[in-house]
Amino acid sequence: MSDDKERREALRQKLNEVHQWPSMFMFKFVMPNLDENVESLHQIFGEEAEFRSRLSKNGNYISFTIRAMMLDADNIFDRYEKAGKIEGIISL
Repeated sequence: MSDDKERREALRQKLNEVHQWPSMFMFKFVMPNLDENVESLHQIFGEEAEFRSRLSKNGNYISFTIRAMMLDADNIFDRYEKAGKIEGIISL
């Protein structure tokens, strides 16, 4: 098994130990404050998710805390993979 697959499986096991699915999960991201980035993130998580945002001091970056109902660990991996395609995003 490759290192990435092993890490993902270990993380899946830990998530399954801590959560009973479906479960609320908190995501945190920082990214350049561009309208298209913000819109992309909203499309990934949908209207049901709870978004909290905060601008950096100069307004160049925006941080998000997102709480969303996840059906299983694979839903979490899927959201992170989709968000990872947004240019300049950092997952915390």
